[in-house]
Amino acid sequence: MTPFIDALRVPPTLRPGRKEALRGIEINLTATWVRLHSQLPPTKVWAYEGLFPGPTIEVRRRQRLRVSWVNRLSGRFPVTAVEVKADGNEPTPPTDVPGRKNSTPVEGVDQLPAWCVTHVHGALTGGGNDGWSENGVAPGDAQLSEYPNDHRATSWWYHDHAMDITRWNVFAGLAGMYLIRDDEEDALRLPSGEREIPLVIQDRNFDTDEDGRLTGRLLHKTLIVDKDSNGGNVTRPFTGPYTLVNGTIWPYANVDARWYRFRLLNAANARTFELRLVDDETGKPVTGAVYQIGSDGGLLPRPVPSDAGLSLAPAERMDVLVDFGKLRGRTLRLVNTDPTATYPQVMQFRVGTGPVRDPFVLPEVLSSFERLTHDTAPQHEHRLIVLTPPGPVGNGHPEMWETREIKPDGLTFPAEGIIQVTGADGKTRTYQRTARMFDDTLGHLVKLGDWEQWSFLNLGGPMHPMHIHLVDFQVLSRDLYPTGDKSPYDNRVGGTSKPLAFLGRAPIAPGDQGWKDVIQVPAGQMVNVIAQFQGARGRFMYHCHLLEHEDMGMMRPFVVMPPEVLRFHHHTPGGGHGHDGH
Repeated sequence: MTPFIDALRVPPTLRPGRKEALRGIEINLTATWVRLHSQLPPTKVWAYEGLFPGPTIEVRRRQRLRVSWVNRLSGRFPVTAVEVKADGNEPTPPTDVPGRKNSTPVEGVDQLPAWCVTHVHGALTGGGNDGWSENGVAPGDAQLSEYPNDHRATSWWYHDHAMDITRWNVFAGLAGMYLIRDDEEDALRLPSGEREIPLVIQDRNFDTDEDGRLTGRLLHKTLIVDKDSNGGNVTRPFTGPYTLVNGTIWPYANVDARWYRFRLLNAANARTFELRLVDDETGKPVTGAVYQIGSDGGLLPRPVPSDAGLSLAPAERMDVLVDFGKLRGRTLRLVNTDPTATYPQVMQFRVGTGPVRDPFVLPEVLSSFERLTHDTAPQHEHRLIVLTPPGPVGNGHPEMWETREIKPDGLTFPAEGIIQVTGADGKTRTYQRTARMFDDTLGHLVKLGDWEQWSFLNLGGPMHPMHIHLVDFQVLSRDLYPTGDKSPYDNRVGGTSKPLAFLGRAPIAPGDQGWKDVIQVPAGQMVNVIAQFQGARGRFMYHCHLLEHEDMGMMRPFVVMPPEVLRFHHHTPGGGHGHDGH
């Protein structure tokens, strides 16, 4: 396919009035056909309101919105799912090759019913409205949800969250953006209207016919790496060769020589996009024109120059300003500099040559944001969540363990499910696994209004973008620990032979120093985040936002209850409660 021959599509904006929002709006999930590229046959997708991606929902802060998500899907499931075995060292990953050659079908995917549940990612709403994964809605039925929208201006998004099959339902097309406005944002007079553009970035692969030509049918191809270093098979999440922006493969956009605002969303299953703006002719990076002004949870305190690029993991959002006034008459490419990408191009910008009056001036201060530290944060509980490498212990998949601190007396190391960690304070603590699968006993009971520090420790393997429903959090620190051959973690046993040694701290990127709801947790890091669990009650989830990992068990529930009620709860686990932090 030829890049940059199709214009960027911008999803329509759905702005319900106050009365309409209170009465409730209806958003239909339907099957439809779309052209993802002018050289590609039509592709069947599942979509909100027949649009891929869905319409951008826009509301004001505290404008309560009631939505009836109506399942009107019909027909055959629009995704073909296959697996291919390889050693993982091929020059071109087998998953980036179109078609099903040398692959094995994933049994049962072609028989999947239209079973869906919609989650508004980032929303502060009660557990009954959050889109609980097991509360799937069948065709002809509706999911009724209410969103108070009491949140600072930000970009959320909505997507399917059905238990065990999220990776295929989202891949089929069920995703869209959700924006909140407030007075603080209005006062900045940021670029708006046609100069504020959502960019929903995804990757896909397609099936081929007997002659090797692309058919347009969506192909979810995953790689099974045979005989990894731990002696077992490892299943890698989906990544595909073709990058889509707003449902178009490698589009172009005509822009005036003035400031623009882009609301970036990584809606891919598992690919992290390392984005950079470069000159189309020379390939040299553009400098002094790109600024990040917001992250998952809203505006940053100050603009962050982004000459070094933007790292956008699945489910992360970024609010970005680009000064095309400095780039008059030039053609630019947005590229993915990740070396694993077969095709680096994402989209093209064609900057106009004519003079344009633009009164916008980049503000020095953006918001009333206050940065928290471990010392300035209110008194808080601590929890440790361990992310294990893929291998024999997880049957080829990484696992997510909840833990509790125990005394090491009488233990012999390594022992399954036992982790020892030396913290920044020099103290060594011993943790025991208390849960590893979604259906294990509930471990995280949170008092409404409490602050808690959650620490995600990645013992090795891929980066995990960790997401906690209900809350925004701040990153307190990125603590470094040994990984790979230098790590005392024994993946064959599932425990450490000696304590993991604290190796110092990595800096927190300026773009990660605002409010977040997804955070990248690379191998060899313990990422410590802090949040207040307030504003809503009920049962929620946290999980890795690599959708294949989420579906394979890296997801766990937590419950938020009023403290007056929790004191009478029949089972209050001790997992993570009341011990010292790191």
